[in-house]
Amino acid sequence: MWAVLIGAALIIGGLLFLLRPTLRRKPSDPHLMPQGGATLEPRRQGLRFLSLARNWPAMVVIAVGAILLVFGSYW
Repeated sequence: MWAVLIGAALIIGGLLFLLRPTLRRKPSDPHLMPQGGATLEPRRQGLRFLSLARNWPAMVVIAVGAILLVFGSYW
């Protein structure tokens, strides 16, 4: 039972750790696109925020939580 609770807490904590930069971001300010129109997308962000090199600690916490959930469900 404890393994399941700790695993669930680790998964939730890992998700919060993964989403921390997004949750702490300042409010969006609309800006104009070169093609016309307004957007709330960040300027020059690209896909760097999805890289594994930047998010590996959160992925490790989530993986440990998942292992504990599986271990707790069979125990």
